[in-house]
Parts: sequence; C-alpha cells; structure tokens
Amino acid sequence: MSGMSAATPPGICFKENKMNIPMYQVDAFTATVFSGNPAAVCLLDTWLDDTVLQAVAAENNLSETAFLVQNTTGFDLRWFTPVTEVALCGHATLASAFVQFFCQHWDKDTILFDTRHSGPLTVARKGDLLEMDFPSRPPAACELSDTLSRALGEAPLQVYKSAEDLMAVFDSETTVAGMQPDVALLAQLDCRGIIITAPGDHCDFVSRFFGPKVGVPEDPVTGSAHCVLIPFWASKLGKNDLHARQVSQRGGELVCRLAHDRVRIAGRAALYLEGMIKI
Repeated sequence: MSGMSAATPPGICFKENKMNIPMYQVDAFTATVFSGNPAAVCLLDTWLDDTVLQAVAAENNLSETAFLVQNTTGFDLRWFTPVTEVALCGHATLASAFVQFFCQHWDKDTILFDTRHSGPLTVARKGDLLEMDFPSRPPAACELSDTLSRALGEAPLQVYKSAEDLMAVFDSETTVAGMQPDVALLAQLDCRGIIITAPGDHCDFVSRFFGPKVGVPEDPVTGSAHCVLIPFWASKLGKNDLHARQVSQRGGELVCRLAHDRVRIAGRAALYLEGMIKI
C-alpha cells in the first residue's frame, strides 16, 4: 500500500556488492533425476575462507558440496558435508566431472582433480560413463563391538575396518536393504561411517552407508566406500570387474574394477539444477 514500506525480515542482511558463485546440483550414479546421490558443485575463482565454504554446504544441506578452483593442470577440489570437510568423496567428484564435461564443456577426455587429503584423482569420460580413479583401501578383519552389534540390531557374518570406516558383512541383499540401524548409536563409533554389504541378487554386491558422525545419517550412494568394497569383493568373488548397487531408498549403480592399488569406479549422472549463489 502507498506510504508503507516492507520491513526487512529478521536475520537477513542485504549487501550491495554480492559475490556470485555458479552452482549446479547433480544426481550421481544414476541416469535420471530423483535417484542416485545429489551433490552440489560450486565453481570458485579462488578459495574462500573455510567458514564460508562450510556455511554454503550447511545451507545446501546435501550429503556433500564440492568446491572447485581451476589450476594449471585441472582443478583443486574440496568436499564438505553440512557439518565438516571430508577427506574423500566419490559422488561429488563424479558430479564435479559431469559439470566440467557437460556444462562447462571441458575439451579433454580426462580431468585431473588435486585434493588436500587424497592426492590427485582423475575422472575419464568412457562413452556414457564417467570413470574415477581412486585409491584402493582393503579392509582388515576386526572384532564386533557391543555398540555396533546393538546399533545394527543383527549380528553380521564378519566385521572389517578400513582407514576411515567400519564394514559389516551380511548374508543377503534382503537383509541389507531391510536393515534399520540405530543411527544415534552408530554416531558413537570411532569412525567416519559404517558400511553394510552383502552379495547381490542381480549384481555382484550391494551396500548401504551411514555417516551420522559427519552429518550424513544415510548416504544414498557412496563412491568412497567402494574404495573398501571393491578390493574386498574382488578377493571374495575372484574377479576384478564388478557390478555394484547401493540399495538405499534412492539407489544407485556403480561399475567397478580393481586395478592393483587403485580402484576404478564408474557411473552416470543427471543434471537437476543450475543456479547462482549470492553471498
């Protein structure tokens, strides 16, 4: 109405000179939107303060937000959950490569990502698949703790430990798909996350991943967990080429290969959103 002005909502501060950050949201390890694992990909000219990166990731409220800064050979890459930076993330790396190949028109068949905690990682375009080259992290057998047993509600066949995660092996895909663990109890365990896995009915193996300690109660599709899963199942099944499914509610497909001390993790991706962050 004439003569009246709208009040500024509490907590909102309008700046005249805002920074514009291009952002994409990509569903990874799927060919269609509304499945796979959504990741945000933010393209930066230079690194911002870590508190700003963390605030953006918290605002996005996805399991991971990837931040990229171009360098002379490719891109520097970092990943943040809503509560912390992580050392390795597969689906947000796949999403980052998808953005560069298909939205930013990267003109080579391979992209090199330099990361702070996992070294150089490459993603290659292989037909309609994007194939990531990640470190292999074979797990070692360990004891089943009382906390893990109570949290899962069902005793696994074996328990293994990797550099960051615990892995519980079960007898069937049905068991893994139907499990409803106590996430609050899982958060008490001294690890990044908990992988549960079993032989697949229509693939080589299935898995799910829970990371409440890093702000991700259940991750829909977890590329980094396959650094552990691939060497384990390659040894169990006696073959290096594997087809995997993550049987979360959204679900995802992964084409896997063990290559000595590296793993190849390939998948598809679908663009859901393209926009601009203004801060």
